[in-house]
Amino acid sequence: MFQNGEYQLDLTRRLAFNRLGGTDDELRAACILQSEIGDAAGFEEFEIPGYVVQKARLRVLEPFTREIPVTGVGFSGSTPEAGLTAPFAYAQEGSETDLTDVRGKIILLNSNPREIWKKVLDSGAAGFLIISGAYNDEDERTDLERTYLRDYMLRDGRIPGLTLRTRDAIELVRGGATLVNMELTQNEHMLTSRNVVAEIPGTDKADEIIVFTAHYDSVPFSCGAWDNASGSADLMALYLWFRENPPRRTLRFIWCGSEERGLLGSIAYVKAHMDEISRFRFGINIDMTGPVIGHDRAIVTSDIGLQTMLEYFARERGHSLSVSQAPYSSDSTPFSDAGVPTVSFHRAGQAAGHSRYDLPEPLGSAAFAKTWNFIREFAEKTVNSAVVPVPREIPQNMKDEIDKYFHRTPNPPKP
Repeated sequence: MFQNGEYQLDLTRRLAFNRLGGTDDELRAACILQSEIGDAAGFEEFEIPGYVVQKARLRVLEPFTREIPVTGVGFSGSTPEAGLTAPFAYAQEGSETDLTDVRGKIILLNSNPREIWKKVLDSGAAGFLIISGAYNDEDERTDLERTYLRDYMLRDGRIPGLTLRTRDAIELVRGGATLVNMELTQNEHMLTSRNVVAEIPGTDKADEIIVFTAHYDSVPFSCGAWDNASGSADLMALYLWFRENPPRRTLRFIWCGSEERGLLGSIAYVKAHMDEISRFRFGINIDMTGPVIGHDRAIVTSDIGLQTMLEYFARERGHSLSVSQAPYSSDSTPFSDAGVPTVSFHRAGQAAGHSRYDLPEPLGSAAFAKTWNFIREFAEKTVNSAVVPVPREIPQNMKDEIDKYFHRTPNPPKP
């Protein structure tokens, strides 16, 4: 049933609806997962910040007049009731040169300013605009991205922001806009999200835990079949397999909520379980599998030996796999941040993540089977090994990369 991928594809289809973190639809998805597991499943709830944009509007005032469709950037605050009227400047990539003489202006940036946010604030810009999609997107067939300021950005401050389509941004710049008015009204509140957790006790090495993770939420306006109903289905198939084939070590399965909001589910889980984190020996994460046209990847956040081991293991089985060492932007990273070596499995390919076209159609049971069987064989060898073959340590180069990922300032060297 699991080896041919049909179960995984079926569960992916059942989970293929919008599952935005902290919503009733995310809870609905959690209940589907719980029903597959049965009485062994539990919910671990956690709070996440939420926002609702009541009004988002952008108007060009000079040298021409035009209203441009926009969405509001979450947590970026609100403008005065009458809006914010200011000179317009195109700041491109937000380089030092781009941000010269933009104080008091509303600036247009080519992309989300996550990596340059403090520079944007220090420039004195009064507001910002970011671009969504490609220039040939059709309004009725695409969605304006609904983005938001991350926690690390909010530490430095906020100014109001809007998102507009690339085609409209082109006309804004080509038309020589000099004065614009932006309106943004939003409120913030707390929401409840949850992790779905199940455990299979080990037979003779029960004190050691191998953790398996996959996130089950999706981004706005997407049913998230590939990202990540697919990984959630793979994880369920692994759970059901090991339930029938008891492992030597204890296995903890976590379907993480609100990953798309910044790994909030896995961060909350690690924080709540720090008292037992020393028992976690290794982690396996699954994020996006199943494309018929694609290729398998493994991203290790651990000793480099795991990369070599996976490469050998794949060659032995005739499984095409590209392996790299890095933090992966998924639920494995908070565990590695707490000292647990991890690997994330991913099948890249022709599927439309983070869009309304992230549907089950590009996915196939044979592709699921190919990836899942390899993960299962690797997991079986690891969880039943005499000694976990991956050292329980995170090398310094990975610690440094994790610090960069979480936008933490490294501790200065001691004198």
